[in-house]
Amino acid sequence: MSGSGAAVEATVIQVSSSNSELVQRVEASFEAMNNVDCSEERKKSLRARYFYGIIFLITNLTAWFIRDYGHTIFPPLYYEKACGIRGSDCFQTLGVLRVSLGCFIFFLLMFLTTFSTRKLFDACSKWHSGWWALKFFLLVVSMVVPFFLPPGFIQIYGEVARIGAGIFLLLQLVSVIEFIRWWNKYWASDEQSKQSCSIALFTSTVFYVASICGIVTMYYFYAPRPSYCLNIFFITWTAILLIVMMAMSLHSKVNRGLLSSGIMAAYVVFLCWSAIRSEPADEKCNVQKPKNGHGDWTTVLGFLIAIGAIVMATFSTGIDSKSFQFRKDEVKAEDDIRYNYGFFHIIFSLGATYFAMLFISWNLENSASEWSMDVGWTSTWVKIINEWFAASIYMWKLIAPVVKQQPKVMNNEESVQQINNSNSP
Repeated sequence: MSGSGAAVEATVIQVSSSNSELVQRVEASFEAMNNVDCSEERKKSLRARYFYGIIFLITNLTAWFIRDYGHTIFPPLYYEKACGIRGSDCFQTLGVLRVSLGCFIFFLLMFLTTFSTRKLFDACSKWHSGWWALKFFLLVVSMVVPFFLPPGFIQIYGEVARIGAGIFLLLQLVSVIEFIRWWNKYWASDEQSKQSCSIALFTSTVFYVASICGIVTMYYFYAPRPSYCLNIFFITWTAILLIVMMAMSLHSKVNRGLLSSGIMAAYVVFLCWSAIRSEPADEKCNVQKPKNGHGDWTTVLGFLIAIGAIVMATFSTGIDSKSFQFRKDEVKAEDDIRYNYGFFHIIFSLGATYFAMLFISWNLENSASEWSMDVGWTSTWVKIINEWFAASIYMWKLIAPVVKQQPKVMNNEESVQQINNSNSP
């Protein structure tokens, strides 16, 4: 009896061990299937970003087409109660604002339906990454509805778009500065090899040489005579900002090196150049000859590059939600989304207000000329203020750790002094 009982017990143990192995195999297979599903959903999510970028590019091109050629292509198709007798309220400036409003509505609806998404298998995540036929219908409706709204409502949206464009510029600045800080941390870290440090030194030298060449070139082309006092002021102040940023980054208490300040120097020089280029061509401070009729190939190429820059700026800011998180050390699970859908869509909706301001040169009254973008004194001052604000934020980022560290040091010294006083007889 004892022998048979032992055999039964051994059989039970064998069966239980085989069952446990079977359970482990099933769990491993489920885990593998789950990983495959997560990988597929993650790829869909990442691909969706580019589809939204293409949608944004198409709306930019549509706004340009409506502004420059809408009145000649679509004269019999407009809605008279909203567009007026000759359709003037649906083309040129108001036409751009109507297209911008449609793009804003579409991405705002996408924001409202995806901002709470956290996991790849949520219903909102599947809506963000799929259902493109339904979203195409939603996009068409969003683009058509503004062309039935009265001009007064569109003018109100134009005022709101100015605020939205300003917010977009601020968020873009923060994103650019955070990227510069990451680049500097990656290449100039103390733990990096000598080769990485050499690359960082070489890169910073290239950026500083490019910045100095940019300053000299702007003096030569845009301030050849003392009468161009405004351009001289813009360029000189930019050169001063370069020197101040370099001195602050090399200060012993800051000690950030030259790489980040070099990249920032090139960025502010670019903003200064872009601001001067936005000056009206018929003003004495702008030495460029005014263009008559349709633009030449350089004007067309510059215009297309500007549209590409708008799309890239919006796309890069939209996927950079980490720069605006309070906690950046959170560990993501396998089924977590890889970028914040809500932030992505709200940036694109603000980008819609931004491209509207560029196409109408921040002016709600007069329409811009064909193949032009962001030209006028309003555009010039917006870019100059943007440059100064960018430099101010960067310099604050440099000195903020030092300023915050000083009160801690003073408190530690006071506590040590109090302990010494208490210990003394």
